[in-house]
Amino acid sequence: MSGNNASFSIKKWSQDDQPREKLLYKGKAVLSDAELVAILIGSGSKDESAVALCKRILASVNNNLSELGKLSVKQLMEFKGIGEAKAITIAAAMELGRRRRGEEALEKKKITSSISVFELMQPVIGELEHEEFWIIYLNNSNKVIKKDQLSKGGITGTLVDVRLVLKNALEVGATGLILAHNHPSGTLKPSEADKQITYKLKNAAESLDIKVLDHLIITEKAYFSFADKTLL
Repeated sequence: MSGNNASFSIKKWSQDDQPREKLLYKGKAVLSDAELVAILIGSGSKDESAVALCKRILASVNNNLSELGKLSVKQLMEFKGIGEAKAITIAAAMELGRRRRGEEALEKKKITSSISVFELMQPVIGELEHEEFWIIYLNNSNKVIKKDQLSKGGITGTLVDVRLVLKNALEVGATGLILAHNHPSGTLKPSEADKQITYKLKNAAESLDIKVLDHLIITEKAYFSFADKTLL
């Protein structure tokens, strides 16, 4: 091997290799979003480098990673140079990022306000195209013990198993509950069913000295809090 350092100059590498070497020698923080995605796909096409291809993909979603994460494998494959394997790799990486956000929020989360609930649950349900209803179980320091999906699909009173919620609360030693569900439509107005579920759980929990502290309706970028609106 030659001792000439010039042979290691980034300019000497192919464009598809440059992001990997840049990460290796300069650290991941200096890479652009396009360069990071380029590392995932490995190579571009004969007409376009991986970085140029990824810049084009990101431009199509206004350079927004949240929007990129919503693209299906089929939609990603519409870009020339992205086959099924590369599309699956991008989709998997975006999903890992989404899950990491949720786990980081859970690890450090002490619920101090409605916005802290939103930060915990938005990565989980904020971008779904169907409704999900979740329960967050808190200890007496308002720290999250666990969060559980209670139902999936349309929200009606029949889907809420009050006994199961209270059983779970007793098993984990919860003294507080927070309800959360999403509205894929984007509306933040609570329905009559939303209100009925809230009061049904609140009244049942009170008999066991467990408080329902809030109920959040969550959309992609905003939320409605029953507690903030003094509806509890």
